Amino acid sequence: MQVLKDRPTEALRIADLLGLANGVTDRISLADQVAHGLPADSARRVHDRLGAARFFRILPEATYRRVRRHGKPLTRETSEKLYEFARVYELALRLYRGDHERCMAFLEAPHPMLGGRAALDLATSSSAGADAVIDLLHRAEAGFAA
Repeated sequence: MQVLKDRPTEALRIADLLGLANGVTDRISLADQVAHGLPADSARRVHDRLGAARFFRILPEATYRRVRRHGKPLTRETSEKLYEFARVYELALRLYRGDHERCMAFLEAPHPMLGGRAALDLATSSSAGADAVIDLLHRAEAGFAA
């Protein structure tokens, strides 16, 4: 099976969302970037895409303001939370064929297959939560979940 060079990989799509397109070439370089702390600009890019009310469900407003003010890389914990959101958002957006509002409607609504929790809240609670949402999205893509 040949990989198409003009189709970006999941890692590159996530990197683009986080504003890392120039420094990330694959999953390994993305993992290194997250481990060392995403740049403050990554938070700004996600904030600008989602709007304040949605973004502050992912990161506290005080954290965002501090990061913007000092311009230093995000902590590892904050970077991982933003990365987990980006993983879920990227997949959901792809499944919703680029329709940001429909994607966010899914992410914000409580879902019975997620224990009645919103995918956004579960995905940003832990990597295991993000994995649960991604599993649900893959099942929906395959036609096994609603």
